[in-house]
Amino acid sequence: MYAVRKDDLKEITPNSESVCRIEDGNTNAYLRDDRVIEEFLKTIEPKYNSSLNKLETGNIDRECIYTIAGFVAFVSACSPAGMRIYSEPLKNVVENTMLMLDAKGLLPKPPPELGASSLTGLLNNKKLQVSIDAKYPQSIGISQILSRTVMLGNFPWEILQNKITDSPFFTSDYPIAIEETRNLRILNKIVPLSPNLAIRICPDPNFKKEKADFTFSQFTWRKRILSQKEVAEINSLIVRSAENMVFFRDNHNWIQRFIAKNSAFHIEPHSTRIKMDDGTLLSSTIRIAKIEKANN
Repeated sequence: MYAVRKDDLKEITPNSESVCRIEDGNTNAYLRDDRVIEEFLKTIEPKYNSSLNKLETGNIDRECIYTIAGFVAFVSACSPAGMRIYSEPLKNVVENTMLMLDAKGLLPKPPPELGASSLTGLLNNKKLQVSIDAKYPQSIGISQILSRTVMLGNFPWEILQNKITDSPFFTSDYPIAIEETRNLRILNKIVPLSPNLAIRICPDPNFKKEKADFTFSQFTWRKRILSQKEVAEINSLIVRSAENMVFFRDNHNWIQRFIAKNSAFHIEPHSTRIKMDDGTLLSSTIRIAKIEKANN
């Protein structure tokens, strides 16, 4: 296995444990059982390889859907990138609540030496900043892991077959690439599962949550064999969606240039505050955006 770091484009040849394992990464003290996610993974990891075979051969059954959907739900909730991405909406909720309470005079005035007459002023001039413990959004994701799995497993999937031998799929430290659709509210998820196999999960905006069940009765799928251009487009999304590490099996001479071209991006949360008569509505989404470099 080869890997390239997006921040400095250094190439390394790690083993999977050295780059994919975080000590106590799945331990979460916000939960009553701080290792509960491990029990969930016991139902996922042993069936991963057989589920890939089912996807390739078209023999997709309930076990296969559950395994792959559960894998995607786990990565989304527990990876460092997922924890970063989903911290931002919580931060915005806390800030918005502070602003509302301050507007109603329910919060104490800050000390004069801070240079503002209200907490709103401190937030606006960046002297007061809200910080979210990334383990908290992880705990929410873990507590919702089954509901996320059942939703993902009831959406339409495309099984993406890559037969371009010199352009295998990449993967990354956050192997859930996002893809814009014609509906601005909907982002597809593209998940590389092996060098020649990926899935595209296509959320349905009209899907009724109450219809989601573990029989995956709403699940549909179709297989597509991709052109070289389509493979390149998906690999660019995989690199841009990666947190920092991009992994690949075959070290072709074009890969370093390809990663360099797409390395200045990552997934970024984006929130919008909409003023309403009775308060403020927060709307949150994610998008691929240029990485903002810190000013020295």
